[in-house]
Amino acid sequence: MQADDTAAAPRESCRTMKTWTATTTVDAAPCAVLDALTDPDAIARWAPLPFDVDDLDTPRLMAGTIARVSGRLAGRRVDFVVEVHEVQRRRLSLAADGPVGLDVNYELAATKGGSEVHASVSVRSGKGITGRLLAEATNALLSAGALTHAISRLAAEAACPA
Repeated sequence: MQADDTAAAPRESCRTMKTWTATTTVDAAPCAVLDALTDPDAIARWAPLPFDVDDLDTPRLMAGTIARVSGRLAGRRVDFVVEVHEVQRRRLSLAADGPVGLDVNYELAATKGGSEVHASVSVRSGKGITGRLLAEATNALLSAGALTHAISRLAAEAACPA
C-alpha cells in the first residue's frame, strides 16, 4: 500500500487554509471501499480521531444526510454538523462545520487488483481565535500524516470488513 500526503495552496475562498491529499491502493473493489466510507461503524474504526455520532437518521451516509458528531480536537470537546453532498458509485463528498470547517472528498477508481482511493481534506478556519487555533491544530494533525494513516486503515477495513 502506498500513500502520499501533500498540501496544496488554497483553492476556494480566503477561509480555506490548506488542502491535504492522500492516495492509496486497496485490495477491495470500489463498492467495498464505498461501503467502508458510508457505514458509521466502519468509519469509527478508520477515522483519524475518535468521535460520537449524536444524531443520524439513516443507517449509512447518503446524499442529503445530515449528522451531528462530536469528539475531541486539541484537547477540546468539539461538535460538528456533517452534511453529505454526494454519494455515487465512486465518489463521496461531504462538509463538516463546527469550530473549524472541513470539506472532504473521496474518489475511487477500479484497478486490476482492487481500487485506488484518492482522499482530500480542505481545512477552513473557524471564527475567532478558537476557530483559528483549532484549524491550525487540524492542519498539524494532517501534516503529521493523519490522512495517510486514516486511508491506510480504510484500506484494511474495506479489504477485511468486520
